[in-house]
Parts: sequence; C-alpha cells; structure tokens
Amino acid sequence: MSLANKRIVDPVLTSLARGFSQPNLVASQLFPDVSVEKEGGKVPLFNKEAFRIYNTERAIRANSNVINPEGINTVSYSLTEHDIAYPMDYREVNEDIRNLKVYATHVTTETIKLRLEKKVADLVQNLSSFPSGNKVTLAAGDKFNNSASDPVAIFETAKEAVRKKIAKRPNVAILGASSYSALKNHPAILDKIRYTQHAVITPQLLSALLDIPFLFVGEAVYSDDADVFNDVWSDNVVLAYVPVKSPNAERSLYEPSFGYTFKKKNFPIVDVYSGEGNKVEFIRNTDIFQPLIVGSDAGYLINDTNS
Repeated sequence: MSLANKRIVDPVLTSLARGFSQPNLVASQLFPDVSVEKEGGKVPLFNKEAFRIYNTERAIRANSNVINPEGINTVSYSLTEHDIAYPMDYREVNEDIRNLKVYATHVTTETIKLRLEKKVADLVQNLSSFPSGNKVTLAAGDKFNNSASDPVAIFETAKEAVRKKIAKRPNVAILGASSYSALKNHPAILDKIRYTQHAVITPQLLSALLDIPFLFVGEAVYSDDADVFNDVWSDNVVLAYVPVKSPNAERSLYEPSFGYTFKKKNFPIVDVYSGEGNKVEFIRNTDIFQPLIVGSDAGYLINDTNS
C-alpha cells in the first residue's frame, strides 16, 4: 500500500480548486483576477485619461478629435507564491479516498483564499491607499450607529467624489459586517422602506436604496495566534469602480479599474506528494498572485463608520 514517491499534479482536484467559491469572501468583487504570464513585470496605472469620456463627434471637413495624452505611468508587480498542504495517512486514504481528497482540496483552497481576502482588506482599509478627496474618517455625529447621522448623504458624497475624478460612479461597495449591521438598522434607511413591501433590509435592497449596482458584506473572520477571532473587514466601507466582466472574454489588465489581483496563468494547481516513509500523502494547493491598486482615483474609503 505504498504511495507514489513523487509530485503528481491532479487535474480533477485542480479543476475543483479553481471552481471553488467561498460565499462570504468578497475580495474578488473588488480586485478581480487577471492572468499574467510572468511573475514580475509592469502594468499601467490608470489616470483620468483612462476613465474619461471624450467628445468624438466630428463635423464635415473638420479636424479629427485628438486625445491629449497625460502620459502612461506604470507600477511594478511581483507575484508571491502561496502554498499549503493537507496530510492524509494511508489508512485514512484507504477508508475514504475520494471524499477525503475533496475535503483536503477545499480546506487548502479556502486557506489561500482567506489569505488573499485579508491582504486585500488590509490594503483597501488603509487611508494611505487613497488620494486626497477620496477618503473620509467619520466624525462622531456622522457615524452609522448615530441615529441622527445621514448615511445616505455620506454615500452620495463618496460617489460624487469618484465621479468627478474618473467620470464614472463607483459600482461596487464592500461593507464591513459591523458597518452593514449599523446601516441596516439606521432610522434613515428604515424610513426609506417604510412604504414598500420589504420588511427587512438585505444587501440587495440596500444596493437599490443607495444606487450601487453591486453591494457586498464582508463577513469573513480569521483567528490570530491566540485563537481569538477577528473580522477581516472592520467598520469601513470601500466604494470602487470595477468593470463588469464580459461573459465571453477574460478580464484584461488594460481595462481601467480600481484594482486587480494579478495571478500567474494556469494557477492554482493541486498536486499530490508523499511524505517520508510513504505512509502520509499530502494534498497541496499552490497559487501565485498579488493584489494591487491600479486606479486609486476609482476608489473611496469611508473609514471608522461606528462608534
């Protein structure tokens, strides 16, 4: 019953890992994946030129409309390998080979996806990631759990700030779980549904009320070294413009967006290898990526929403 003493890429488990989606993880909504061939390189930083709507009409015998280039700025990316393995004793494998391998694939995939979620959350909940005018730390009177505040006006200010810089309104919002809890119980929000058929605020209803096409709640938690659970997404709101993916094409890094997760092409992969003595087999998940803000003008941070 010895196990093969070499690394074997498993196409079935790899396919399973690539299709795995954890419902409470939202980083990919803000930083969608784009495939890159190399682990390092340069990508364009999107400025106003990338988002601007130009006048393209031309009268008879008039000169052509010419873009006045602002210059192309780039940022370097360097992908990092993320690797985690799940051990299975040969006796466990013999008892339940298919389900245990599927379970191990889910665990390793979820572990790496949670790491990505944390990296994105840390990046976009940092005030220094946003330019002047695209961030606010709420004063006591404006906080969402202050019944006298006006959260709708705060969202409108944020949307208008982005629109003025890129000529597009943010279409994605990520709310920390505590921010969402305070917002859905706010009198100003409840008053808006008083005369509708809806009795309970949901993310979908809040999306419609705030006129933000895609609204998500960051529910993920992580455990620190002391086994204390913490929210990945704090009491913050991130709004951003992210292009809607075409159903028939892969995303392109040249499409203007707030951010992307640059991922090595054909990853993640799941492989199987044997431990010393061939009595323990490991299901290993490997992914190579880096999340990066490429259009900071397309994002806005509402910081510290609760008291």
